[in-house]
Amino acid sequence: MASQVEEIVELLQRVPLFSELSDPELERVAQVAVPRSFPRDTRVFHEGDAGDACYIVCSGSCRVTREHSDGRAITLASLGPGAIFGELAMLDGERRSASVEALEDMELLALPGSDVRALIRGHAEMAEKLVVALTRRLRDANERISRQSFQTVPSRVAGVLRRLVAEEEGLPGIQDGVTIRMTQADLAQLAGTSRESVSRFLATLERAGVVKVGRGRVTVLDPLRLDSYIF
Repeated sequence: MASQVEEIVELLQRVPLFSELSDPELERVAQVAVPRSFPRDTRVFHEGDAGDACYIVCSGSCRVTREHSDGRAITLASLGPGAIFGELAMLDGERRSASVEALEDMELLALPGSDVRALIRGHAEMAEKLVVALTRRLRDANERISRQSFQTVPSRVAGVLRRLVAEEEGLPGIQDGVTIRMTQADLAQLAGTSRESVSRFLATLERAGVVKVGRGRVTVLDPLRLDSYIF
């Protein structure tokens, strides 16, 4: 049991929301964590579900989506190991604002909302640190939204590719380029544009030797050159 708590503490230290907590505070959070497994193509939760926990990705990846009233689904983010989702619903008890689907077999840590709120009530310093971390995440989100609203389509797509590449940094096998396993339609949703616009821009990048496009994947051969398209 002690070794399991230590492993969870090490994972929590890499999650921005909890990175400022002390070791004793992290151990308290680790003690209420519950391991969960989700097979590929299953939903962790649906938009509109009651929010009873947040989740940290231990392994695997997932997609966060929202549905329009006309039935269209918009991808908000793709998340991998170390990412956290569902933290707002965990804290305020509101319904889920998005759906999360496993893109591959996933191992998660669930932090039950009732347990985390009890920790916050009993430890004021922990509560203050979490508020600061959440505020920082909100500022970052506002900055991304503001920046994206003034960007051209190529700039938005290049920014999405650059962010996805950054999420893969440090993993083995990237010396020959970073392969993003995502369809052009998924990239279009992340960039807030059409699949046709993404296809045209990827063709431009491919002619320039920045990427190599395949079926259901894009291999970024020269990540740094993407920066010249972002403004």
